Amino acid sequence: MIVAIIDGYTDEPAGLGVPPYLGIYPRYAYGAIKKARNDAEVFYLTIDDLRATFIGENGIATKNKTPNFQKTRQILEKAQVMIYLGGLHTPGKYLSAVPSRVEEVAKFLKPFQGVKILGGPAFMGSAHQGGTKITSRELMLAQEVFDHIVYGDLEAFLHDFFRDPREADLFRFRTYDELRDYALLGAEVVKQFPDFPDFVIVEIETQRGCPKAMGIGGCSFCTEPVRYKTVEDRPVNDIVKEVEILYNFGVRHFRVGRQSCIFSYMAKPNGRVPIPNPEAVEKLFRGIRSVAPDLKTLHVDNANPAVIANYPEESTRIAKALVEYGTPGNVVAFGLENADPRVAKLNNLNATPEETYEAVKLLNEIGGKRGYNGMPWLLPGINVIFGLPGETKKSYELTFQFLKRLLDDGLMVRRINIRQVVVFPGTPLWHMRNKVKTEKHKKLIQHYKYKIRHEIDLPMLKRVVPVGTVLRDVRAEVYDNGLTYGRQIGSYPLIVGIPKEVELNRFYDVMIVGHGFRSITGIPVPINVNTESPKVLQQIPGIGKKKVVKLLSMRPFRSKDEFFEVVGKEERNLLDDLITL
Repeated sequence: MIVAIIDGYTDEPAGLGVPPYLGIYPRYAYGAIKKARNDAEVFYLTIDDLRATFIGENGIATKNKTPNFQKTRQILEKAQVMIYLGGLHTPGKYLSAVPSRVEEVAKFLKPFQGVKILGGPAFMGSAHQGGTKITSRELMLAQEVFDHIVYGDLEAFLHDFFRDPREADLFRFRTYDELRDYALLGAEVVKQFPDFPDFVIVEIETQRGCPKAMGIGGCSFCTEPVRYKTVEDRPVNDIVKEVEILYNFGVRHFRVGRQSCIFSYMAKPNGRVPIPNPEAVEKLFRGIRSVAPDLKTLHVDNANPAVIANYPEESTRIAKALVEYGTPGNVVAFGLENADPRVAKLNNLNATPEETYEAVKLLNEIGGKRGYNGMPWLLPGINVIFGLPGETKKSYELTFQFLKRLLDDGLMVRRINIRQVVVFPGTPLWHMRNKVKTEKHKKLIQHYKYKIRHEIDLPMLKRVVPVGTVLRDVRAEVYDNGLTYGRQIGSYPLIVGIPKEVELNRFYDVMIVGHGFRSITGIPVPINVNTESPKVLQQIPGIGKKKVVKLLSMRPFRSKDEFFEVVGKEERNLLDDLITL
């Protein structure tokens, strides 16, 4: 039995599977197949493997730099079963991997004879940009190409299908007891990930469902409560054991990101705001550290700011645990979405602006100190959604003023994620889709997005990573117009533009020399001032274009003293350890 798992990459409210992230779906699918049919030979392919094979062969450039055309084609020709995993519910901007749509992969798979199965969130459709309403066209195409479209848990269906196809239920969901074996057996697939082991960060699931949704209903636009009607917390021991197996395979980067709110793990239900359980969170992260002592990244993702604001003592303990057992550069994404109370009520949003402010303040107090990799230990992110029903011009201004208050009060926010709402079938928003304002407010959205980027993001970024900050272990990922773009591995890492081409897929320590609205410019250190190009030298703080001419005329320098005589002795405190001759 030969099986091909094709990872089209997933991005949804409570989970990320876009490289360098390896999401839960490929691992669980692999494990379910292996449990049912241990003799199955399961191959992991990505949508980039297919793009390189079926498009790159014809001369069209792809991001896959070293494709094995023959291997990919041979696997698909021999596979009795092909499983496509995809679905993009929270579209964003991606650096070196682009998620696929059903129509794209359908074109690639149509000529092959094996049984075709579609799984993951793709059954609800995919949105490659905000402000869209999912139509039936993609879903109809899926029905034409795929023999089975799984609406429940893919791993539950696959386990049953590989035992007896007649007994497989497309709508069946599994429990965490059932998942235990799938997750542990499925960890092995990480060895087939293209960037394994150095450049993969594995997404770890802790919880499914939304605690707030169970109390008073979910946010109008969110697909998470549509798929999962109850909240279930995954046992600590199961999570720790999965991390241990992955760690023993060589994985060193982890994100405990597959949940709607990490502060609500094992929480006690309490209507709108569950009561946190700091003992459970501490036990979880202490356990992860005990089995993965030399990990390089341990980050999280989502949190409900209302939980933190209403239970500050419990949340303080949780935040301290994330700092103690985690790694710097950690980001907790807060779903404010809109600061207008009227919009919040109509769309049943998570938290008020005041609750979000208090949550931001608490994380700054606990996690604002800079860590060993150059980033603060633990900062909040703010999610904003434009186009929601009930919005007026005042709504945009209230949201802007809230963000400005954070800036004016000296607080730090690692990122402000601005999205236009996407309307998915089955969500409460689907029934209000005629009230979505993305088209009507197009100019307002453009105006306030520009205003936030220029007046909030830029000064905030300068506060989070000032000029002279050294970011450790920045992976160089792609070239573009003579520049190299890279980032650290973790939750929402900053994109660093390096003003020259350096070797890709290597880690560099980078000194920050400039800021964009959502990215930064950095130079690998140490800097050899005798051999470095003028283009790079002029960006070093304290040099600039005028001093570069003099530096070039005096090279080679025989000592640092000679160099600082030209640059200025006042710059020595910043640069002394960052230059070499």
